[in-house]
Amino acid sequence: MYQNFFGLHEKPFSIAPDPRYLYMTDQHREALAHLLFGIGDEGGFILLTGDVGTGKTTICRSLLNQLPDNADIAFIVNPRLSVNELLQSICDELGIAYADGGSVKVLVDSLNQFLLESYSSGRNTILIIDEAQNLADEVLEQLRLLTNLETSEKKLLQLILLGQPELNEKLAQENLRQLAQRVTARFHLQPLNAEETTAYIKHRLHIAGFRGELFSRAALKHIHAESRGVPRLVNVICDRSMLGAYTQDSIEIEYPIVLEACKEVLGRDGNRSNAKSGSSLSLLNTVWFARIGMLLLVGLLLAGLAYAVIATGSIDSILNLFHPVQGKSMAMLSNLSSLLVG
Repeated sequence: MYQNFFGLHEKPFSIAPDPRYLYMTDQHREALAHLLFGIGDEGGFILLTGDVGTGKTTICRSLLNQLPDNADIAFIVNPRLSVNELLQSICDELGIAYADGGSVKVLVDSLNQFLLESYSSGRNTILIIDEAQNLADEVLEQLRLLTNLETSEKKLLQLILLGQPELNEKLAQENLRQLAQRVTARFHLQPLNAEETTAYIKHRLHIAGFRGELFSRAALKHIHAESRGVPRLVNVICDRSMLGAYTQDSIEIEYPIVLEACKEVLGRDGNRSNAKSGSSLSLLNTVWFARIGMLLLVGLLLAGLAYAVIATGSIDSILNLFHPVQGKSMAMLSNLSSLLVG
């Protein structure tokens, strides 16, 4: 809708895992290096974990573009499967024929035969499972058993598991310790920092054909605060902000547009930092109101004392009134002084 308005040849903030839009921070380069190293490490499990929307699948898509032509890939995107269903899905991905209703043994034998033939012809087979934290324990155990398919020289199947942090917790279970010991490489993706978030947004705009500065500094700061540096949330906020700017016929995206976009896509007003600042400001205002009130009270007491001196014509009689509580009065005045000064 807004591509022509901003001079773009495509939408820059799609949430599809397009490797062309992958912004390579230092940690993304390291994550990709871990995957490439693991694939060349003659088998075992490779783990890539990260919170929702941090770019695990996008990195994996980028990895696929860098694999040699002799690699056969099975990519499982729905891991909520039984052992039999998983083996069938792997066979489907690799083009392995199997009889309907085949047992686990029949499916494993078919897969093993395929792997041996691929190995003899100089090909490598890689199994990638996304959202692996959803794998049942018995399915993970079956995956471990698949890594037993080997020759005297190497493992015949290499596995990459992509998942949320819960995957590490799952593999730490006592009943899965054998699988955990076969992990040869692992990396955890963190959200982007503020500087990386700005560079990420500009990178995606550049790939889509935009030249120049679109988001103001305040707008970029607010996007990072609201998204917490999670790329998927950055995409959603930026896409809605561009639509908002288009409807307002604005070629620049300022803070108010982003604020409204965050309200619409995230379902809240303002950001966490603003809420925290507002809470701190409210507390500060309360303290200052208390101080002002104490100042007024002290002023009234002093005024009353002055009036009493004038009315009686003698200060001695007034001082005698305070003599019994002199110590307590001095302590109170000291506390008031500390409060007023802060």
